Amino acid sequence: MSSRTRLAALASLSVLALVGLAGCGDETDPTSADSTPTKAADPADDGGGGATPDEPSSDGAGTTTVPVYFIGDTPQGPRLYREFRKVESDNPAVEALALMTAGDALDPDYDTLFPSGSFASVDIGDDKITVGLPDESWTQPQDGMSDDEARLATQQAVYTLQGIAQKRLPLAFTLDGKPADLFGLAGEPSNDPEIDVRALVNVTTPEEGATANGTFKASGVSSSFEATTPWEIRKGGADGEVVAKGFATADGWMDKLYPWETEVDVSDLPAGDYTFVAMTDDPSEGEGGGPTVDTKSITIQ
Repeated sequence: MSSRTRLAALASLSVLALVGLAGCGDETDPTSADSTPTKAADPADDGGGGATPDEPSSDGAGTTTVPVYFIGDTPQGPRLYREFRKVESDNPAVEALALMTAGDALDPDYDTLFPSGSFASVDIGDDKITVGLPDESWTQPQDGMSDDEARLATQQAVYTLQGIAQKRLPLAFTLDGKPADLFGLAGEPSNDPEIDVRALVNVTTPEEGATANGTFKASGVSSSFEATTPWEIRKGGADGEVVAKGFATADGWMDKLYPWETEVDVSDLPAGDYTFVAMTDDPSEGEGGGPTVDTKSITIQ
């Protein structure tokens, strides 16, 4: 599905409780919160204690693993979902933004709110991140894009670049070296509180398309009722028969997303294609729109 088709499908989103663009949010510097498949830090999550963040991991052979934020559907409307991606280490910010603007996610449930094209340049400085717009069209409101969608698209860039920078720095957009506004939104945006813009559950491992044998570690972040993050293994696709289930307990809930991790035993399941589903606990049994979910296709060998 193209980003424009996806954008039209998202046009009915409810008004997000987004904080204004100017000024920083109420979070401290991002710190590691959940592990990635390559043991990299989770640099975009707030550890809550102001600890010194770890650096994005170097994978050797001139590559590094960085967080990239995409858009997915939730009961609260479109929200940010994160993937950790391997990119060339000589200019990871430019490559990460190219994946983000193109909607080039591993998970087919994720997409982007950006029009076709990509940013022209990125410079991560000590006190701000300067991003060059590709042309004048990106300084104007986009056809079919609401103000809420424009703000959420901006948060895609903010969270991706702050994760790479390891700091909660504001973004300054420019065009031909002069200050410019992204999609007509004035000011230098910084991070809105993640509880307002991120999906309330996000799977880090297993990655989309992963293989499993015996047991595997499932991990991610969530803000779920009483810190309980239920999970299921479904035969075939996301609508398939539930063949295994359990839950993980996150480190907290309510005010932000917290890491969770659990061991999943699939040794009794026959080889084949399955879907791992993590979700928020839903004591209202659907009255509030149902749980937020994140799914990953896996193959059991």
